Amino acid sequence: QVQLVESGGGLVQPGGSLRLSCVASGSIFSLYHMGWYRQAPGKQRELVARITSGSSTNYADSVKGRFTISRDNAKKMVYLQMNSLKPEDTAVYYCNAEAVRSGRTYWGQGTQVTVSS
Repeated sequence: QVQLVESGGGLVQPGGSLRLSCVASGSIFSLYHMGWYRQAPGKQRELVARITSGSSTNYADSVKGRFTISRDNAKKMVYLQMNSLKPEDTAVYYCNAEAVRSGRTYWGQGTQVTVSS
């Protein structure tokens, strides 16, 4: 069982930056692939970035070169550094954990990111 809590969302102007954080508790963090997803109003939830237990990363095409995902296994944290933000990045961002062995997934409660002037 894993509990996930996101933080770091907020209101930012276009071109600005935000850093999202997600802290995990309840299990061995290094045995999970971690990801950030987002859901904008009226749209489906989509993958933004993912980092495996071995720290391989992949990104949605729309955020490549602007967002960076990282993890700190000792602190049980995963981060999403978001630069050059655009209005279309506005969404609720969710932290996700996927157990390497079972594939079971867990979700955080989400944090709102709003990019607007």
